[in-house]
Amino acid sequence: MSQVFVAMGSNVDALERMQQGARAIKQRFAGVRFSRCFRNPPFGFEGPDFLNTVVGFDTALPIPSLLQGLREIEAQCGRGPIDPRWGARAMDLDLLLYGDVVGTGPDYTLPRRDLRQRVYMLGPLAELAPGWLYPPSGPTIGELWAAFPQSEHPLSALALDLNALE
Repeated sequence: MSQVFVAMGSNVDALERMQQGARAIKQRFAGVRFSRCFRNPPFGFEGPDFLNTVVGFDTALPIPSLLQGLREIEAQCGRGPIDPRWGARAMDLDLLLYGDVVGTGPDYTLPRRDLRQRVYMLGPLAELAPGWLYPPSGPTIGELWAAFPQSEHPLSALALDLNALE
């Protein structure tokens, strides 16, 4: 089993899509834990604010199978196969960490290449797993978050608790 962390975000019917995505993830994977949900402006394009969270769970699935499952959940939540990379999204699920794996495949780089630069990934991950070592040998996610220029990248915590959803 490997502990994995996945960023989840939406800016199209975001509240509904985040709840739908959380339920789908809980149905597919055991022991799911969500960080708080945060609101933040889009990065790289103009549009409505995103709602973002990070979800952690254990899986025995190999990375390609896990990614396929995440793409299926995105589609279930309204993301189309040709939706633009830098645009509004009904659902976006990005694999951030897969255990302590460091490497690349056809559809991934681990750890996720931009994890250390994206407030909406690093902040929620630091809340969920502050002691996790950034692969292969650190620093911890909490240390990365403490060094991040947080005042330049505002995150607003929401009262939405995805852990409480049935």
